[in-house]
Amino acid sequence: MSDDARPEPDRIEGAPHPRETQTLFGQARAESDFLDAFNAGRLHSGWLITGPRGVGKATLAWKIAAFLVSQPVGGGLFGDPPPASMLAIPEDSPDARLIASGAHPRLFVVRRPYDEKTKKLKTEITVDAVRGLKTFFQMSSADGGRRVVIVDAADEMNRSAANAILKELEEPPANTTILLIAHQPSRLLPTIRSRCRELRCGVLGPDDLRDALAHAGHTGDATEALSVLAAGSAGDAIRLLNHDGLPLYAELVKLMDGLPHINRNAALALANASVGAKNATRYGILLDLFDLFLSRTAHAGLMGAPATQAASGEARLLARLAPDDRAARAWAQLQQDLSTRVRHGRAVNLDPAALILDMIFKIEEVAQGVAVT
Repeated sequence: MSDDARPEPDRIEGAPHPRETQTLFGQARAESDFLDAFNAGRLHSGWLITGPRGVGKATLAWKIAAFLVSQPVGGGLFGDPPPASMLAIPEDSPDARLIASGAHPRLFVVRRPYDEKTKKLKTEITVDAVRGLKTFFQMSSADGGRRVVIVDAADEMNRSAANAILKELEEPPANTTILLIAHQPSRLLPTIRSRCRELRCGVLGPDDLRDALAHAGHTGDATEALSVLAAGSAGDAIRLLNHDGLPLYAELVKLMDGLPHINRNAALALANASVGAKNATRYGILLDLFDLFLSRTAHAGLMGAPATQAASGEARLLARLAPDDRAARAWAQLQQDLSTRVRHGRAVNLDPAALILDMIFKIEEVAQGVAVT
């Protein structure tokens, strides 16, 4: 398989790659923090870009990378340039064109490699993917410009890869900036976190989410349900749109509306619809939606029915299932228990239908103990 035909681990299906995304929505604070450091001459060699999945961390990293490789090292013939007010560089500049083609000589991307044996992406970033940095640093030093490394995502590195990156952070080459994207920074080595300055990306508000979806080619309104289910993540919203996540959640709510007694035939149909390789994505989305449903149920027990619904009749259902704080605690405990169960089940390749039915029956059991019928 040619390099062009291989899947990219840092691309969300149905959205442009972060290097192709011209506008970053909702992260003005993170952009400003980086520019303040750059303009003040406090450019760290390591930056940890954190936040939930799908909120623009990778897009921010690529914008920073393009900005840095376009900046001269030291003062020019006429002294230092004026302070930079934005990360964007002209789309027709040589640096922008090289980055768009994936061929900039002073930019190196570390990500999960493609396994030629299995014909799939590996599940983690291996040390071999990091070892290419040695050659990159040797070759990119020729023109003396700024160099940038993007690690996407840093929390996917195995131990050997993490130690190799740590060595570069401890002794960074001159004029080099390493950008580590992390969805779960707590999974990184403490020594990696301590050698980086953090840029925090927050969740997107409804307007930014709508604009980000439109920019990615998903026209139409960002509905109330989509805003709720995506929780401010454009990436999650696109995933839900691509794989019928909204009607799937509505189906889940309809099933749960029968609690404290579940319709066995409907439960079996929902479980069986997630079996097989062609339904792998649906299976993953359904597990996420179960977790979200339980979280919203527990929250309703403490704060009352939600003001915004993710499916018709959801608010009324949650108010019935979680009428008080005692019920909230029971649902929160179930969410934690099932989350552990799901991680184990996926690790040992438990039959999807069996796992989903097990979750449904445990939900039924809790509902029979706490719900108002």
